[in-house]
Amino acid sequence: MKTLTILDFLFLICISFSAFGQSLEELRKQKEKTASEIEYINSLLKETNSNAKASLNRLAVLERQIKLQDKLINNITGEIGYLDISIQQNLVRIDSLSKELHLVKDKYAAMIRYANRNQNNNNQLLFLLSSQDFNQAYKRFIYLKQYADYRRKQAERIVEFKNSINNQVLEFNKRKEEKQNLLVSKLNQTKIIEQQKQKQTEVYSELQQKEKDLAKKLENQRKAELRLQQEIERVIAEEAKKASRKSKNEPGLALSKEEKLLSGDFSNNKGKFPWPVPGGFISDHFGEHPHSVLKYVIIRNSGIDITTRANAKARSIFKGEVTKIVAIPGGNWAVIIRHGNYLTVYSNLNEVFVKAGQKVGIKEEIGTVFTDGNDDNKTILKFQIWRENTKLNPEDWLIRQ
Repeated sequence: MKTLTILDFLFLICISFSAFGQSLEELRKQKEKTASEIEYINSLLKETNSNAKASLNRLAVLERQIKLQDKLINNITGEIGYLDISIQQNLVRIDSLSKELHLVKDKYAAMIRYANRNQNNNNQLLFLLSSQDFNQAYKRFIYLKQYADYRRKQAERIVEFKNSINNQVLEFNKRKEEKQNLLVSKLNQTKIIEQQKQKQTEVYSELQQKEKDLAKKLENQRKAELRLQQEIERVIAEEAKKASRKSKNEPGLALSKEEKLLSGDFSNNKGKFPWPVPGGFISDHFGEHPHSVLKYVIIRNSGIDITTRANAKARSIFKGEVTKIVAIPGGNWAVIIRHGNYLTVYSNLNEVFVKAGQKVGIKEEIGTVFTDGNDDNKTILKFQIWRENTKLNPEDWLIRQ
């Protein structure tokens, strides 16, 4: 009955592992990746002016920092849960091995006592000599040999059980120590996130007091984005005029065979494209959503905003042709690259390395992202993807970080 209880417990442990769905190695890799992202965010904060006033950029970086910190705590919690299961497994294994060792030792002791009472070298010799014929003597010899081998193997089993128990105890102690270290780490990370949330609240409160300035900045930003959108739509219209449509009922641009292949390649790589900057995080998402501070204001983003480090280089996410380089008042430079009937747009550049008509490859640098020294040194690339005149969510196309 006790053996059944142990098996039931092991079965429950197996179910628990399935629920986690991740190995300890995977959990640790996730934790390392999150810690690396936090380090990157911390470096972005250090790049901002130490005496800078509250800004939307600082608020966005702090929000990202808190999300990553929370993710790190979840990673640590998952690792602790995994170690709890591992510790329980070790305890069950130690208990099971100890019971088996006890049974083997009892059987071995009984066997030795029986042998001491009934056998010695003379008795074994007499046992062989009293055989009726050679065949019986041979069988008795084999029996004595097998009995001796059995005793030796039982002794070896006892040693193996002892070694297994010692190894399980070592593993048990190792897991307990790891768990204790993780609990300390989790406590420290919880304190850090509390401090970050306090900073976030302070910055948020300061920004709310600057409502008029924020509203004015938003209006200027909206005008610049509207001008860019109009320019993109004009580029699409120009491209449509370059070639007649194949039929009146077939929508879209008339594409050459090469452009069709390029469009197909682009479409097939959905979710696999590299980021348009080497590092960063999405500080404003695609579509309509409330402003982070002025909740009554609805932001309509035609793409995504990627906050990155100063002097970051924007790069093409796929091979294509530079269709247009646009100067946007209040929005610096924008580069539009055509990939068949898809367009990618890279705006808020203060320097451009390419020219219209130029072919570019994957990850080819096309310009430097603008760093605003008057606004907390924020460095934001505005990135869009269009399929002809339809705006697409870039987060669906870029590789997950």
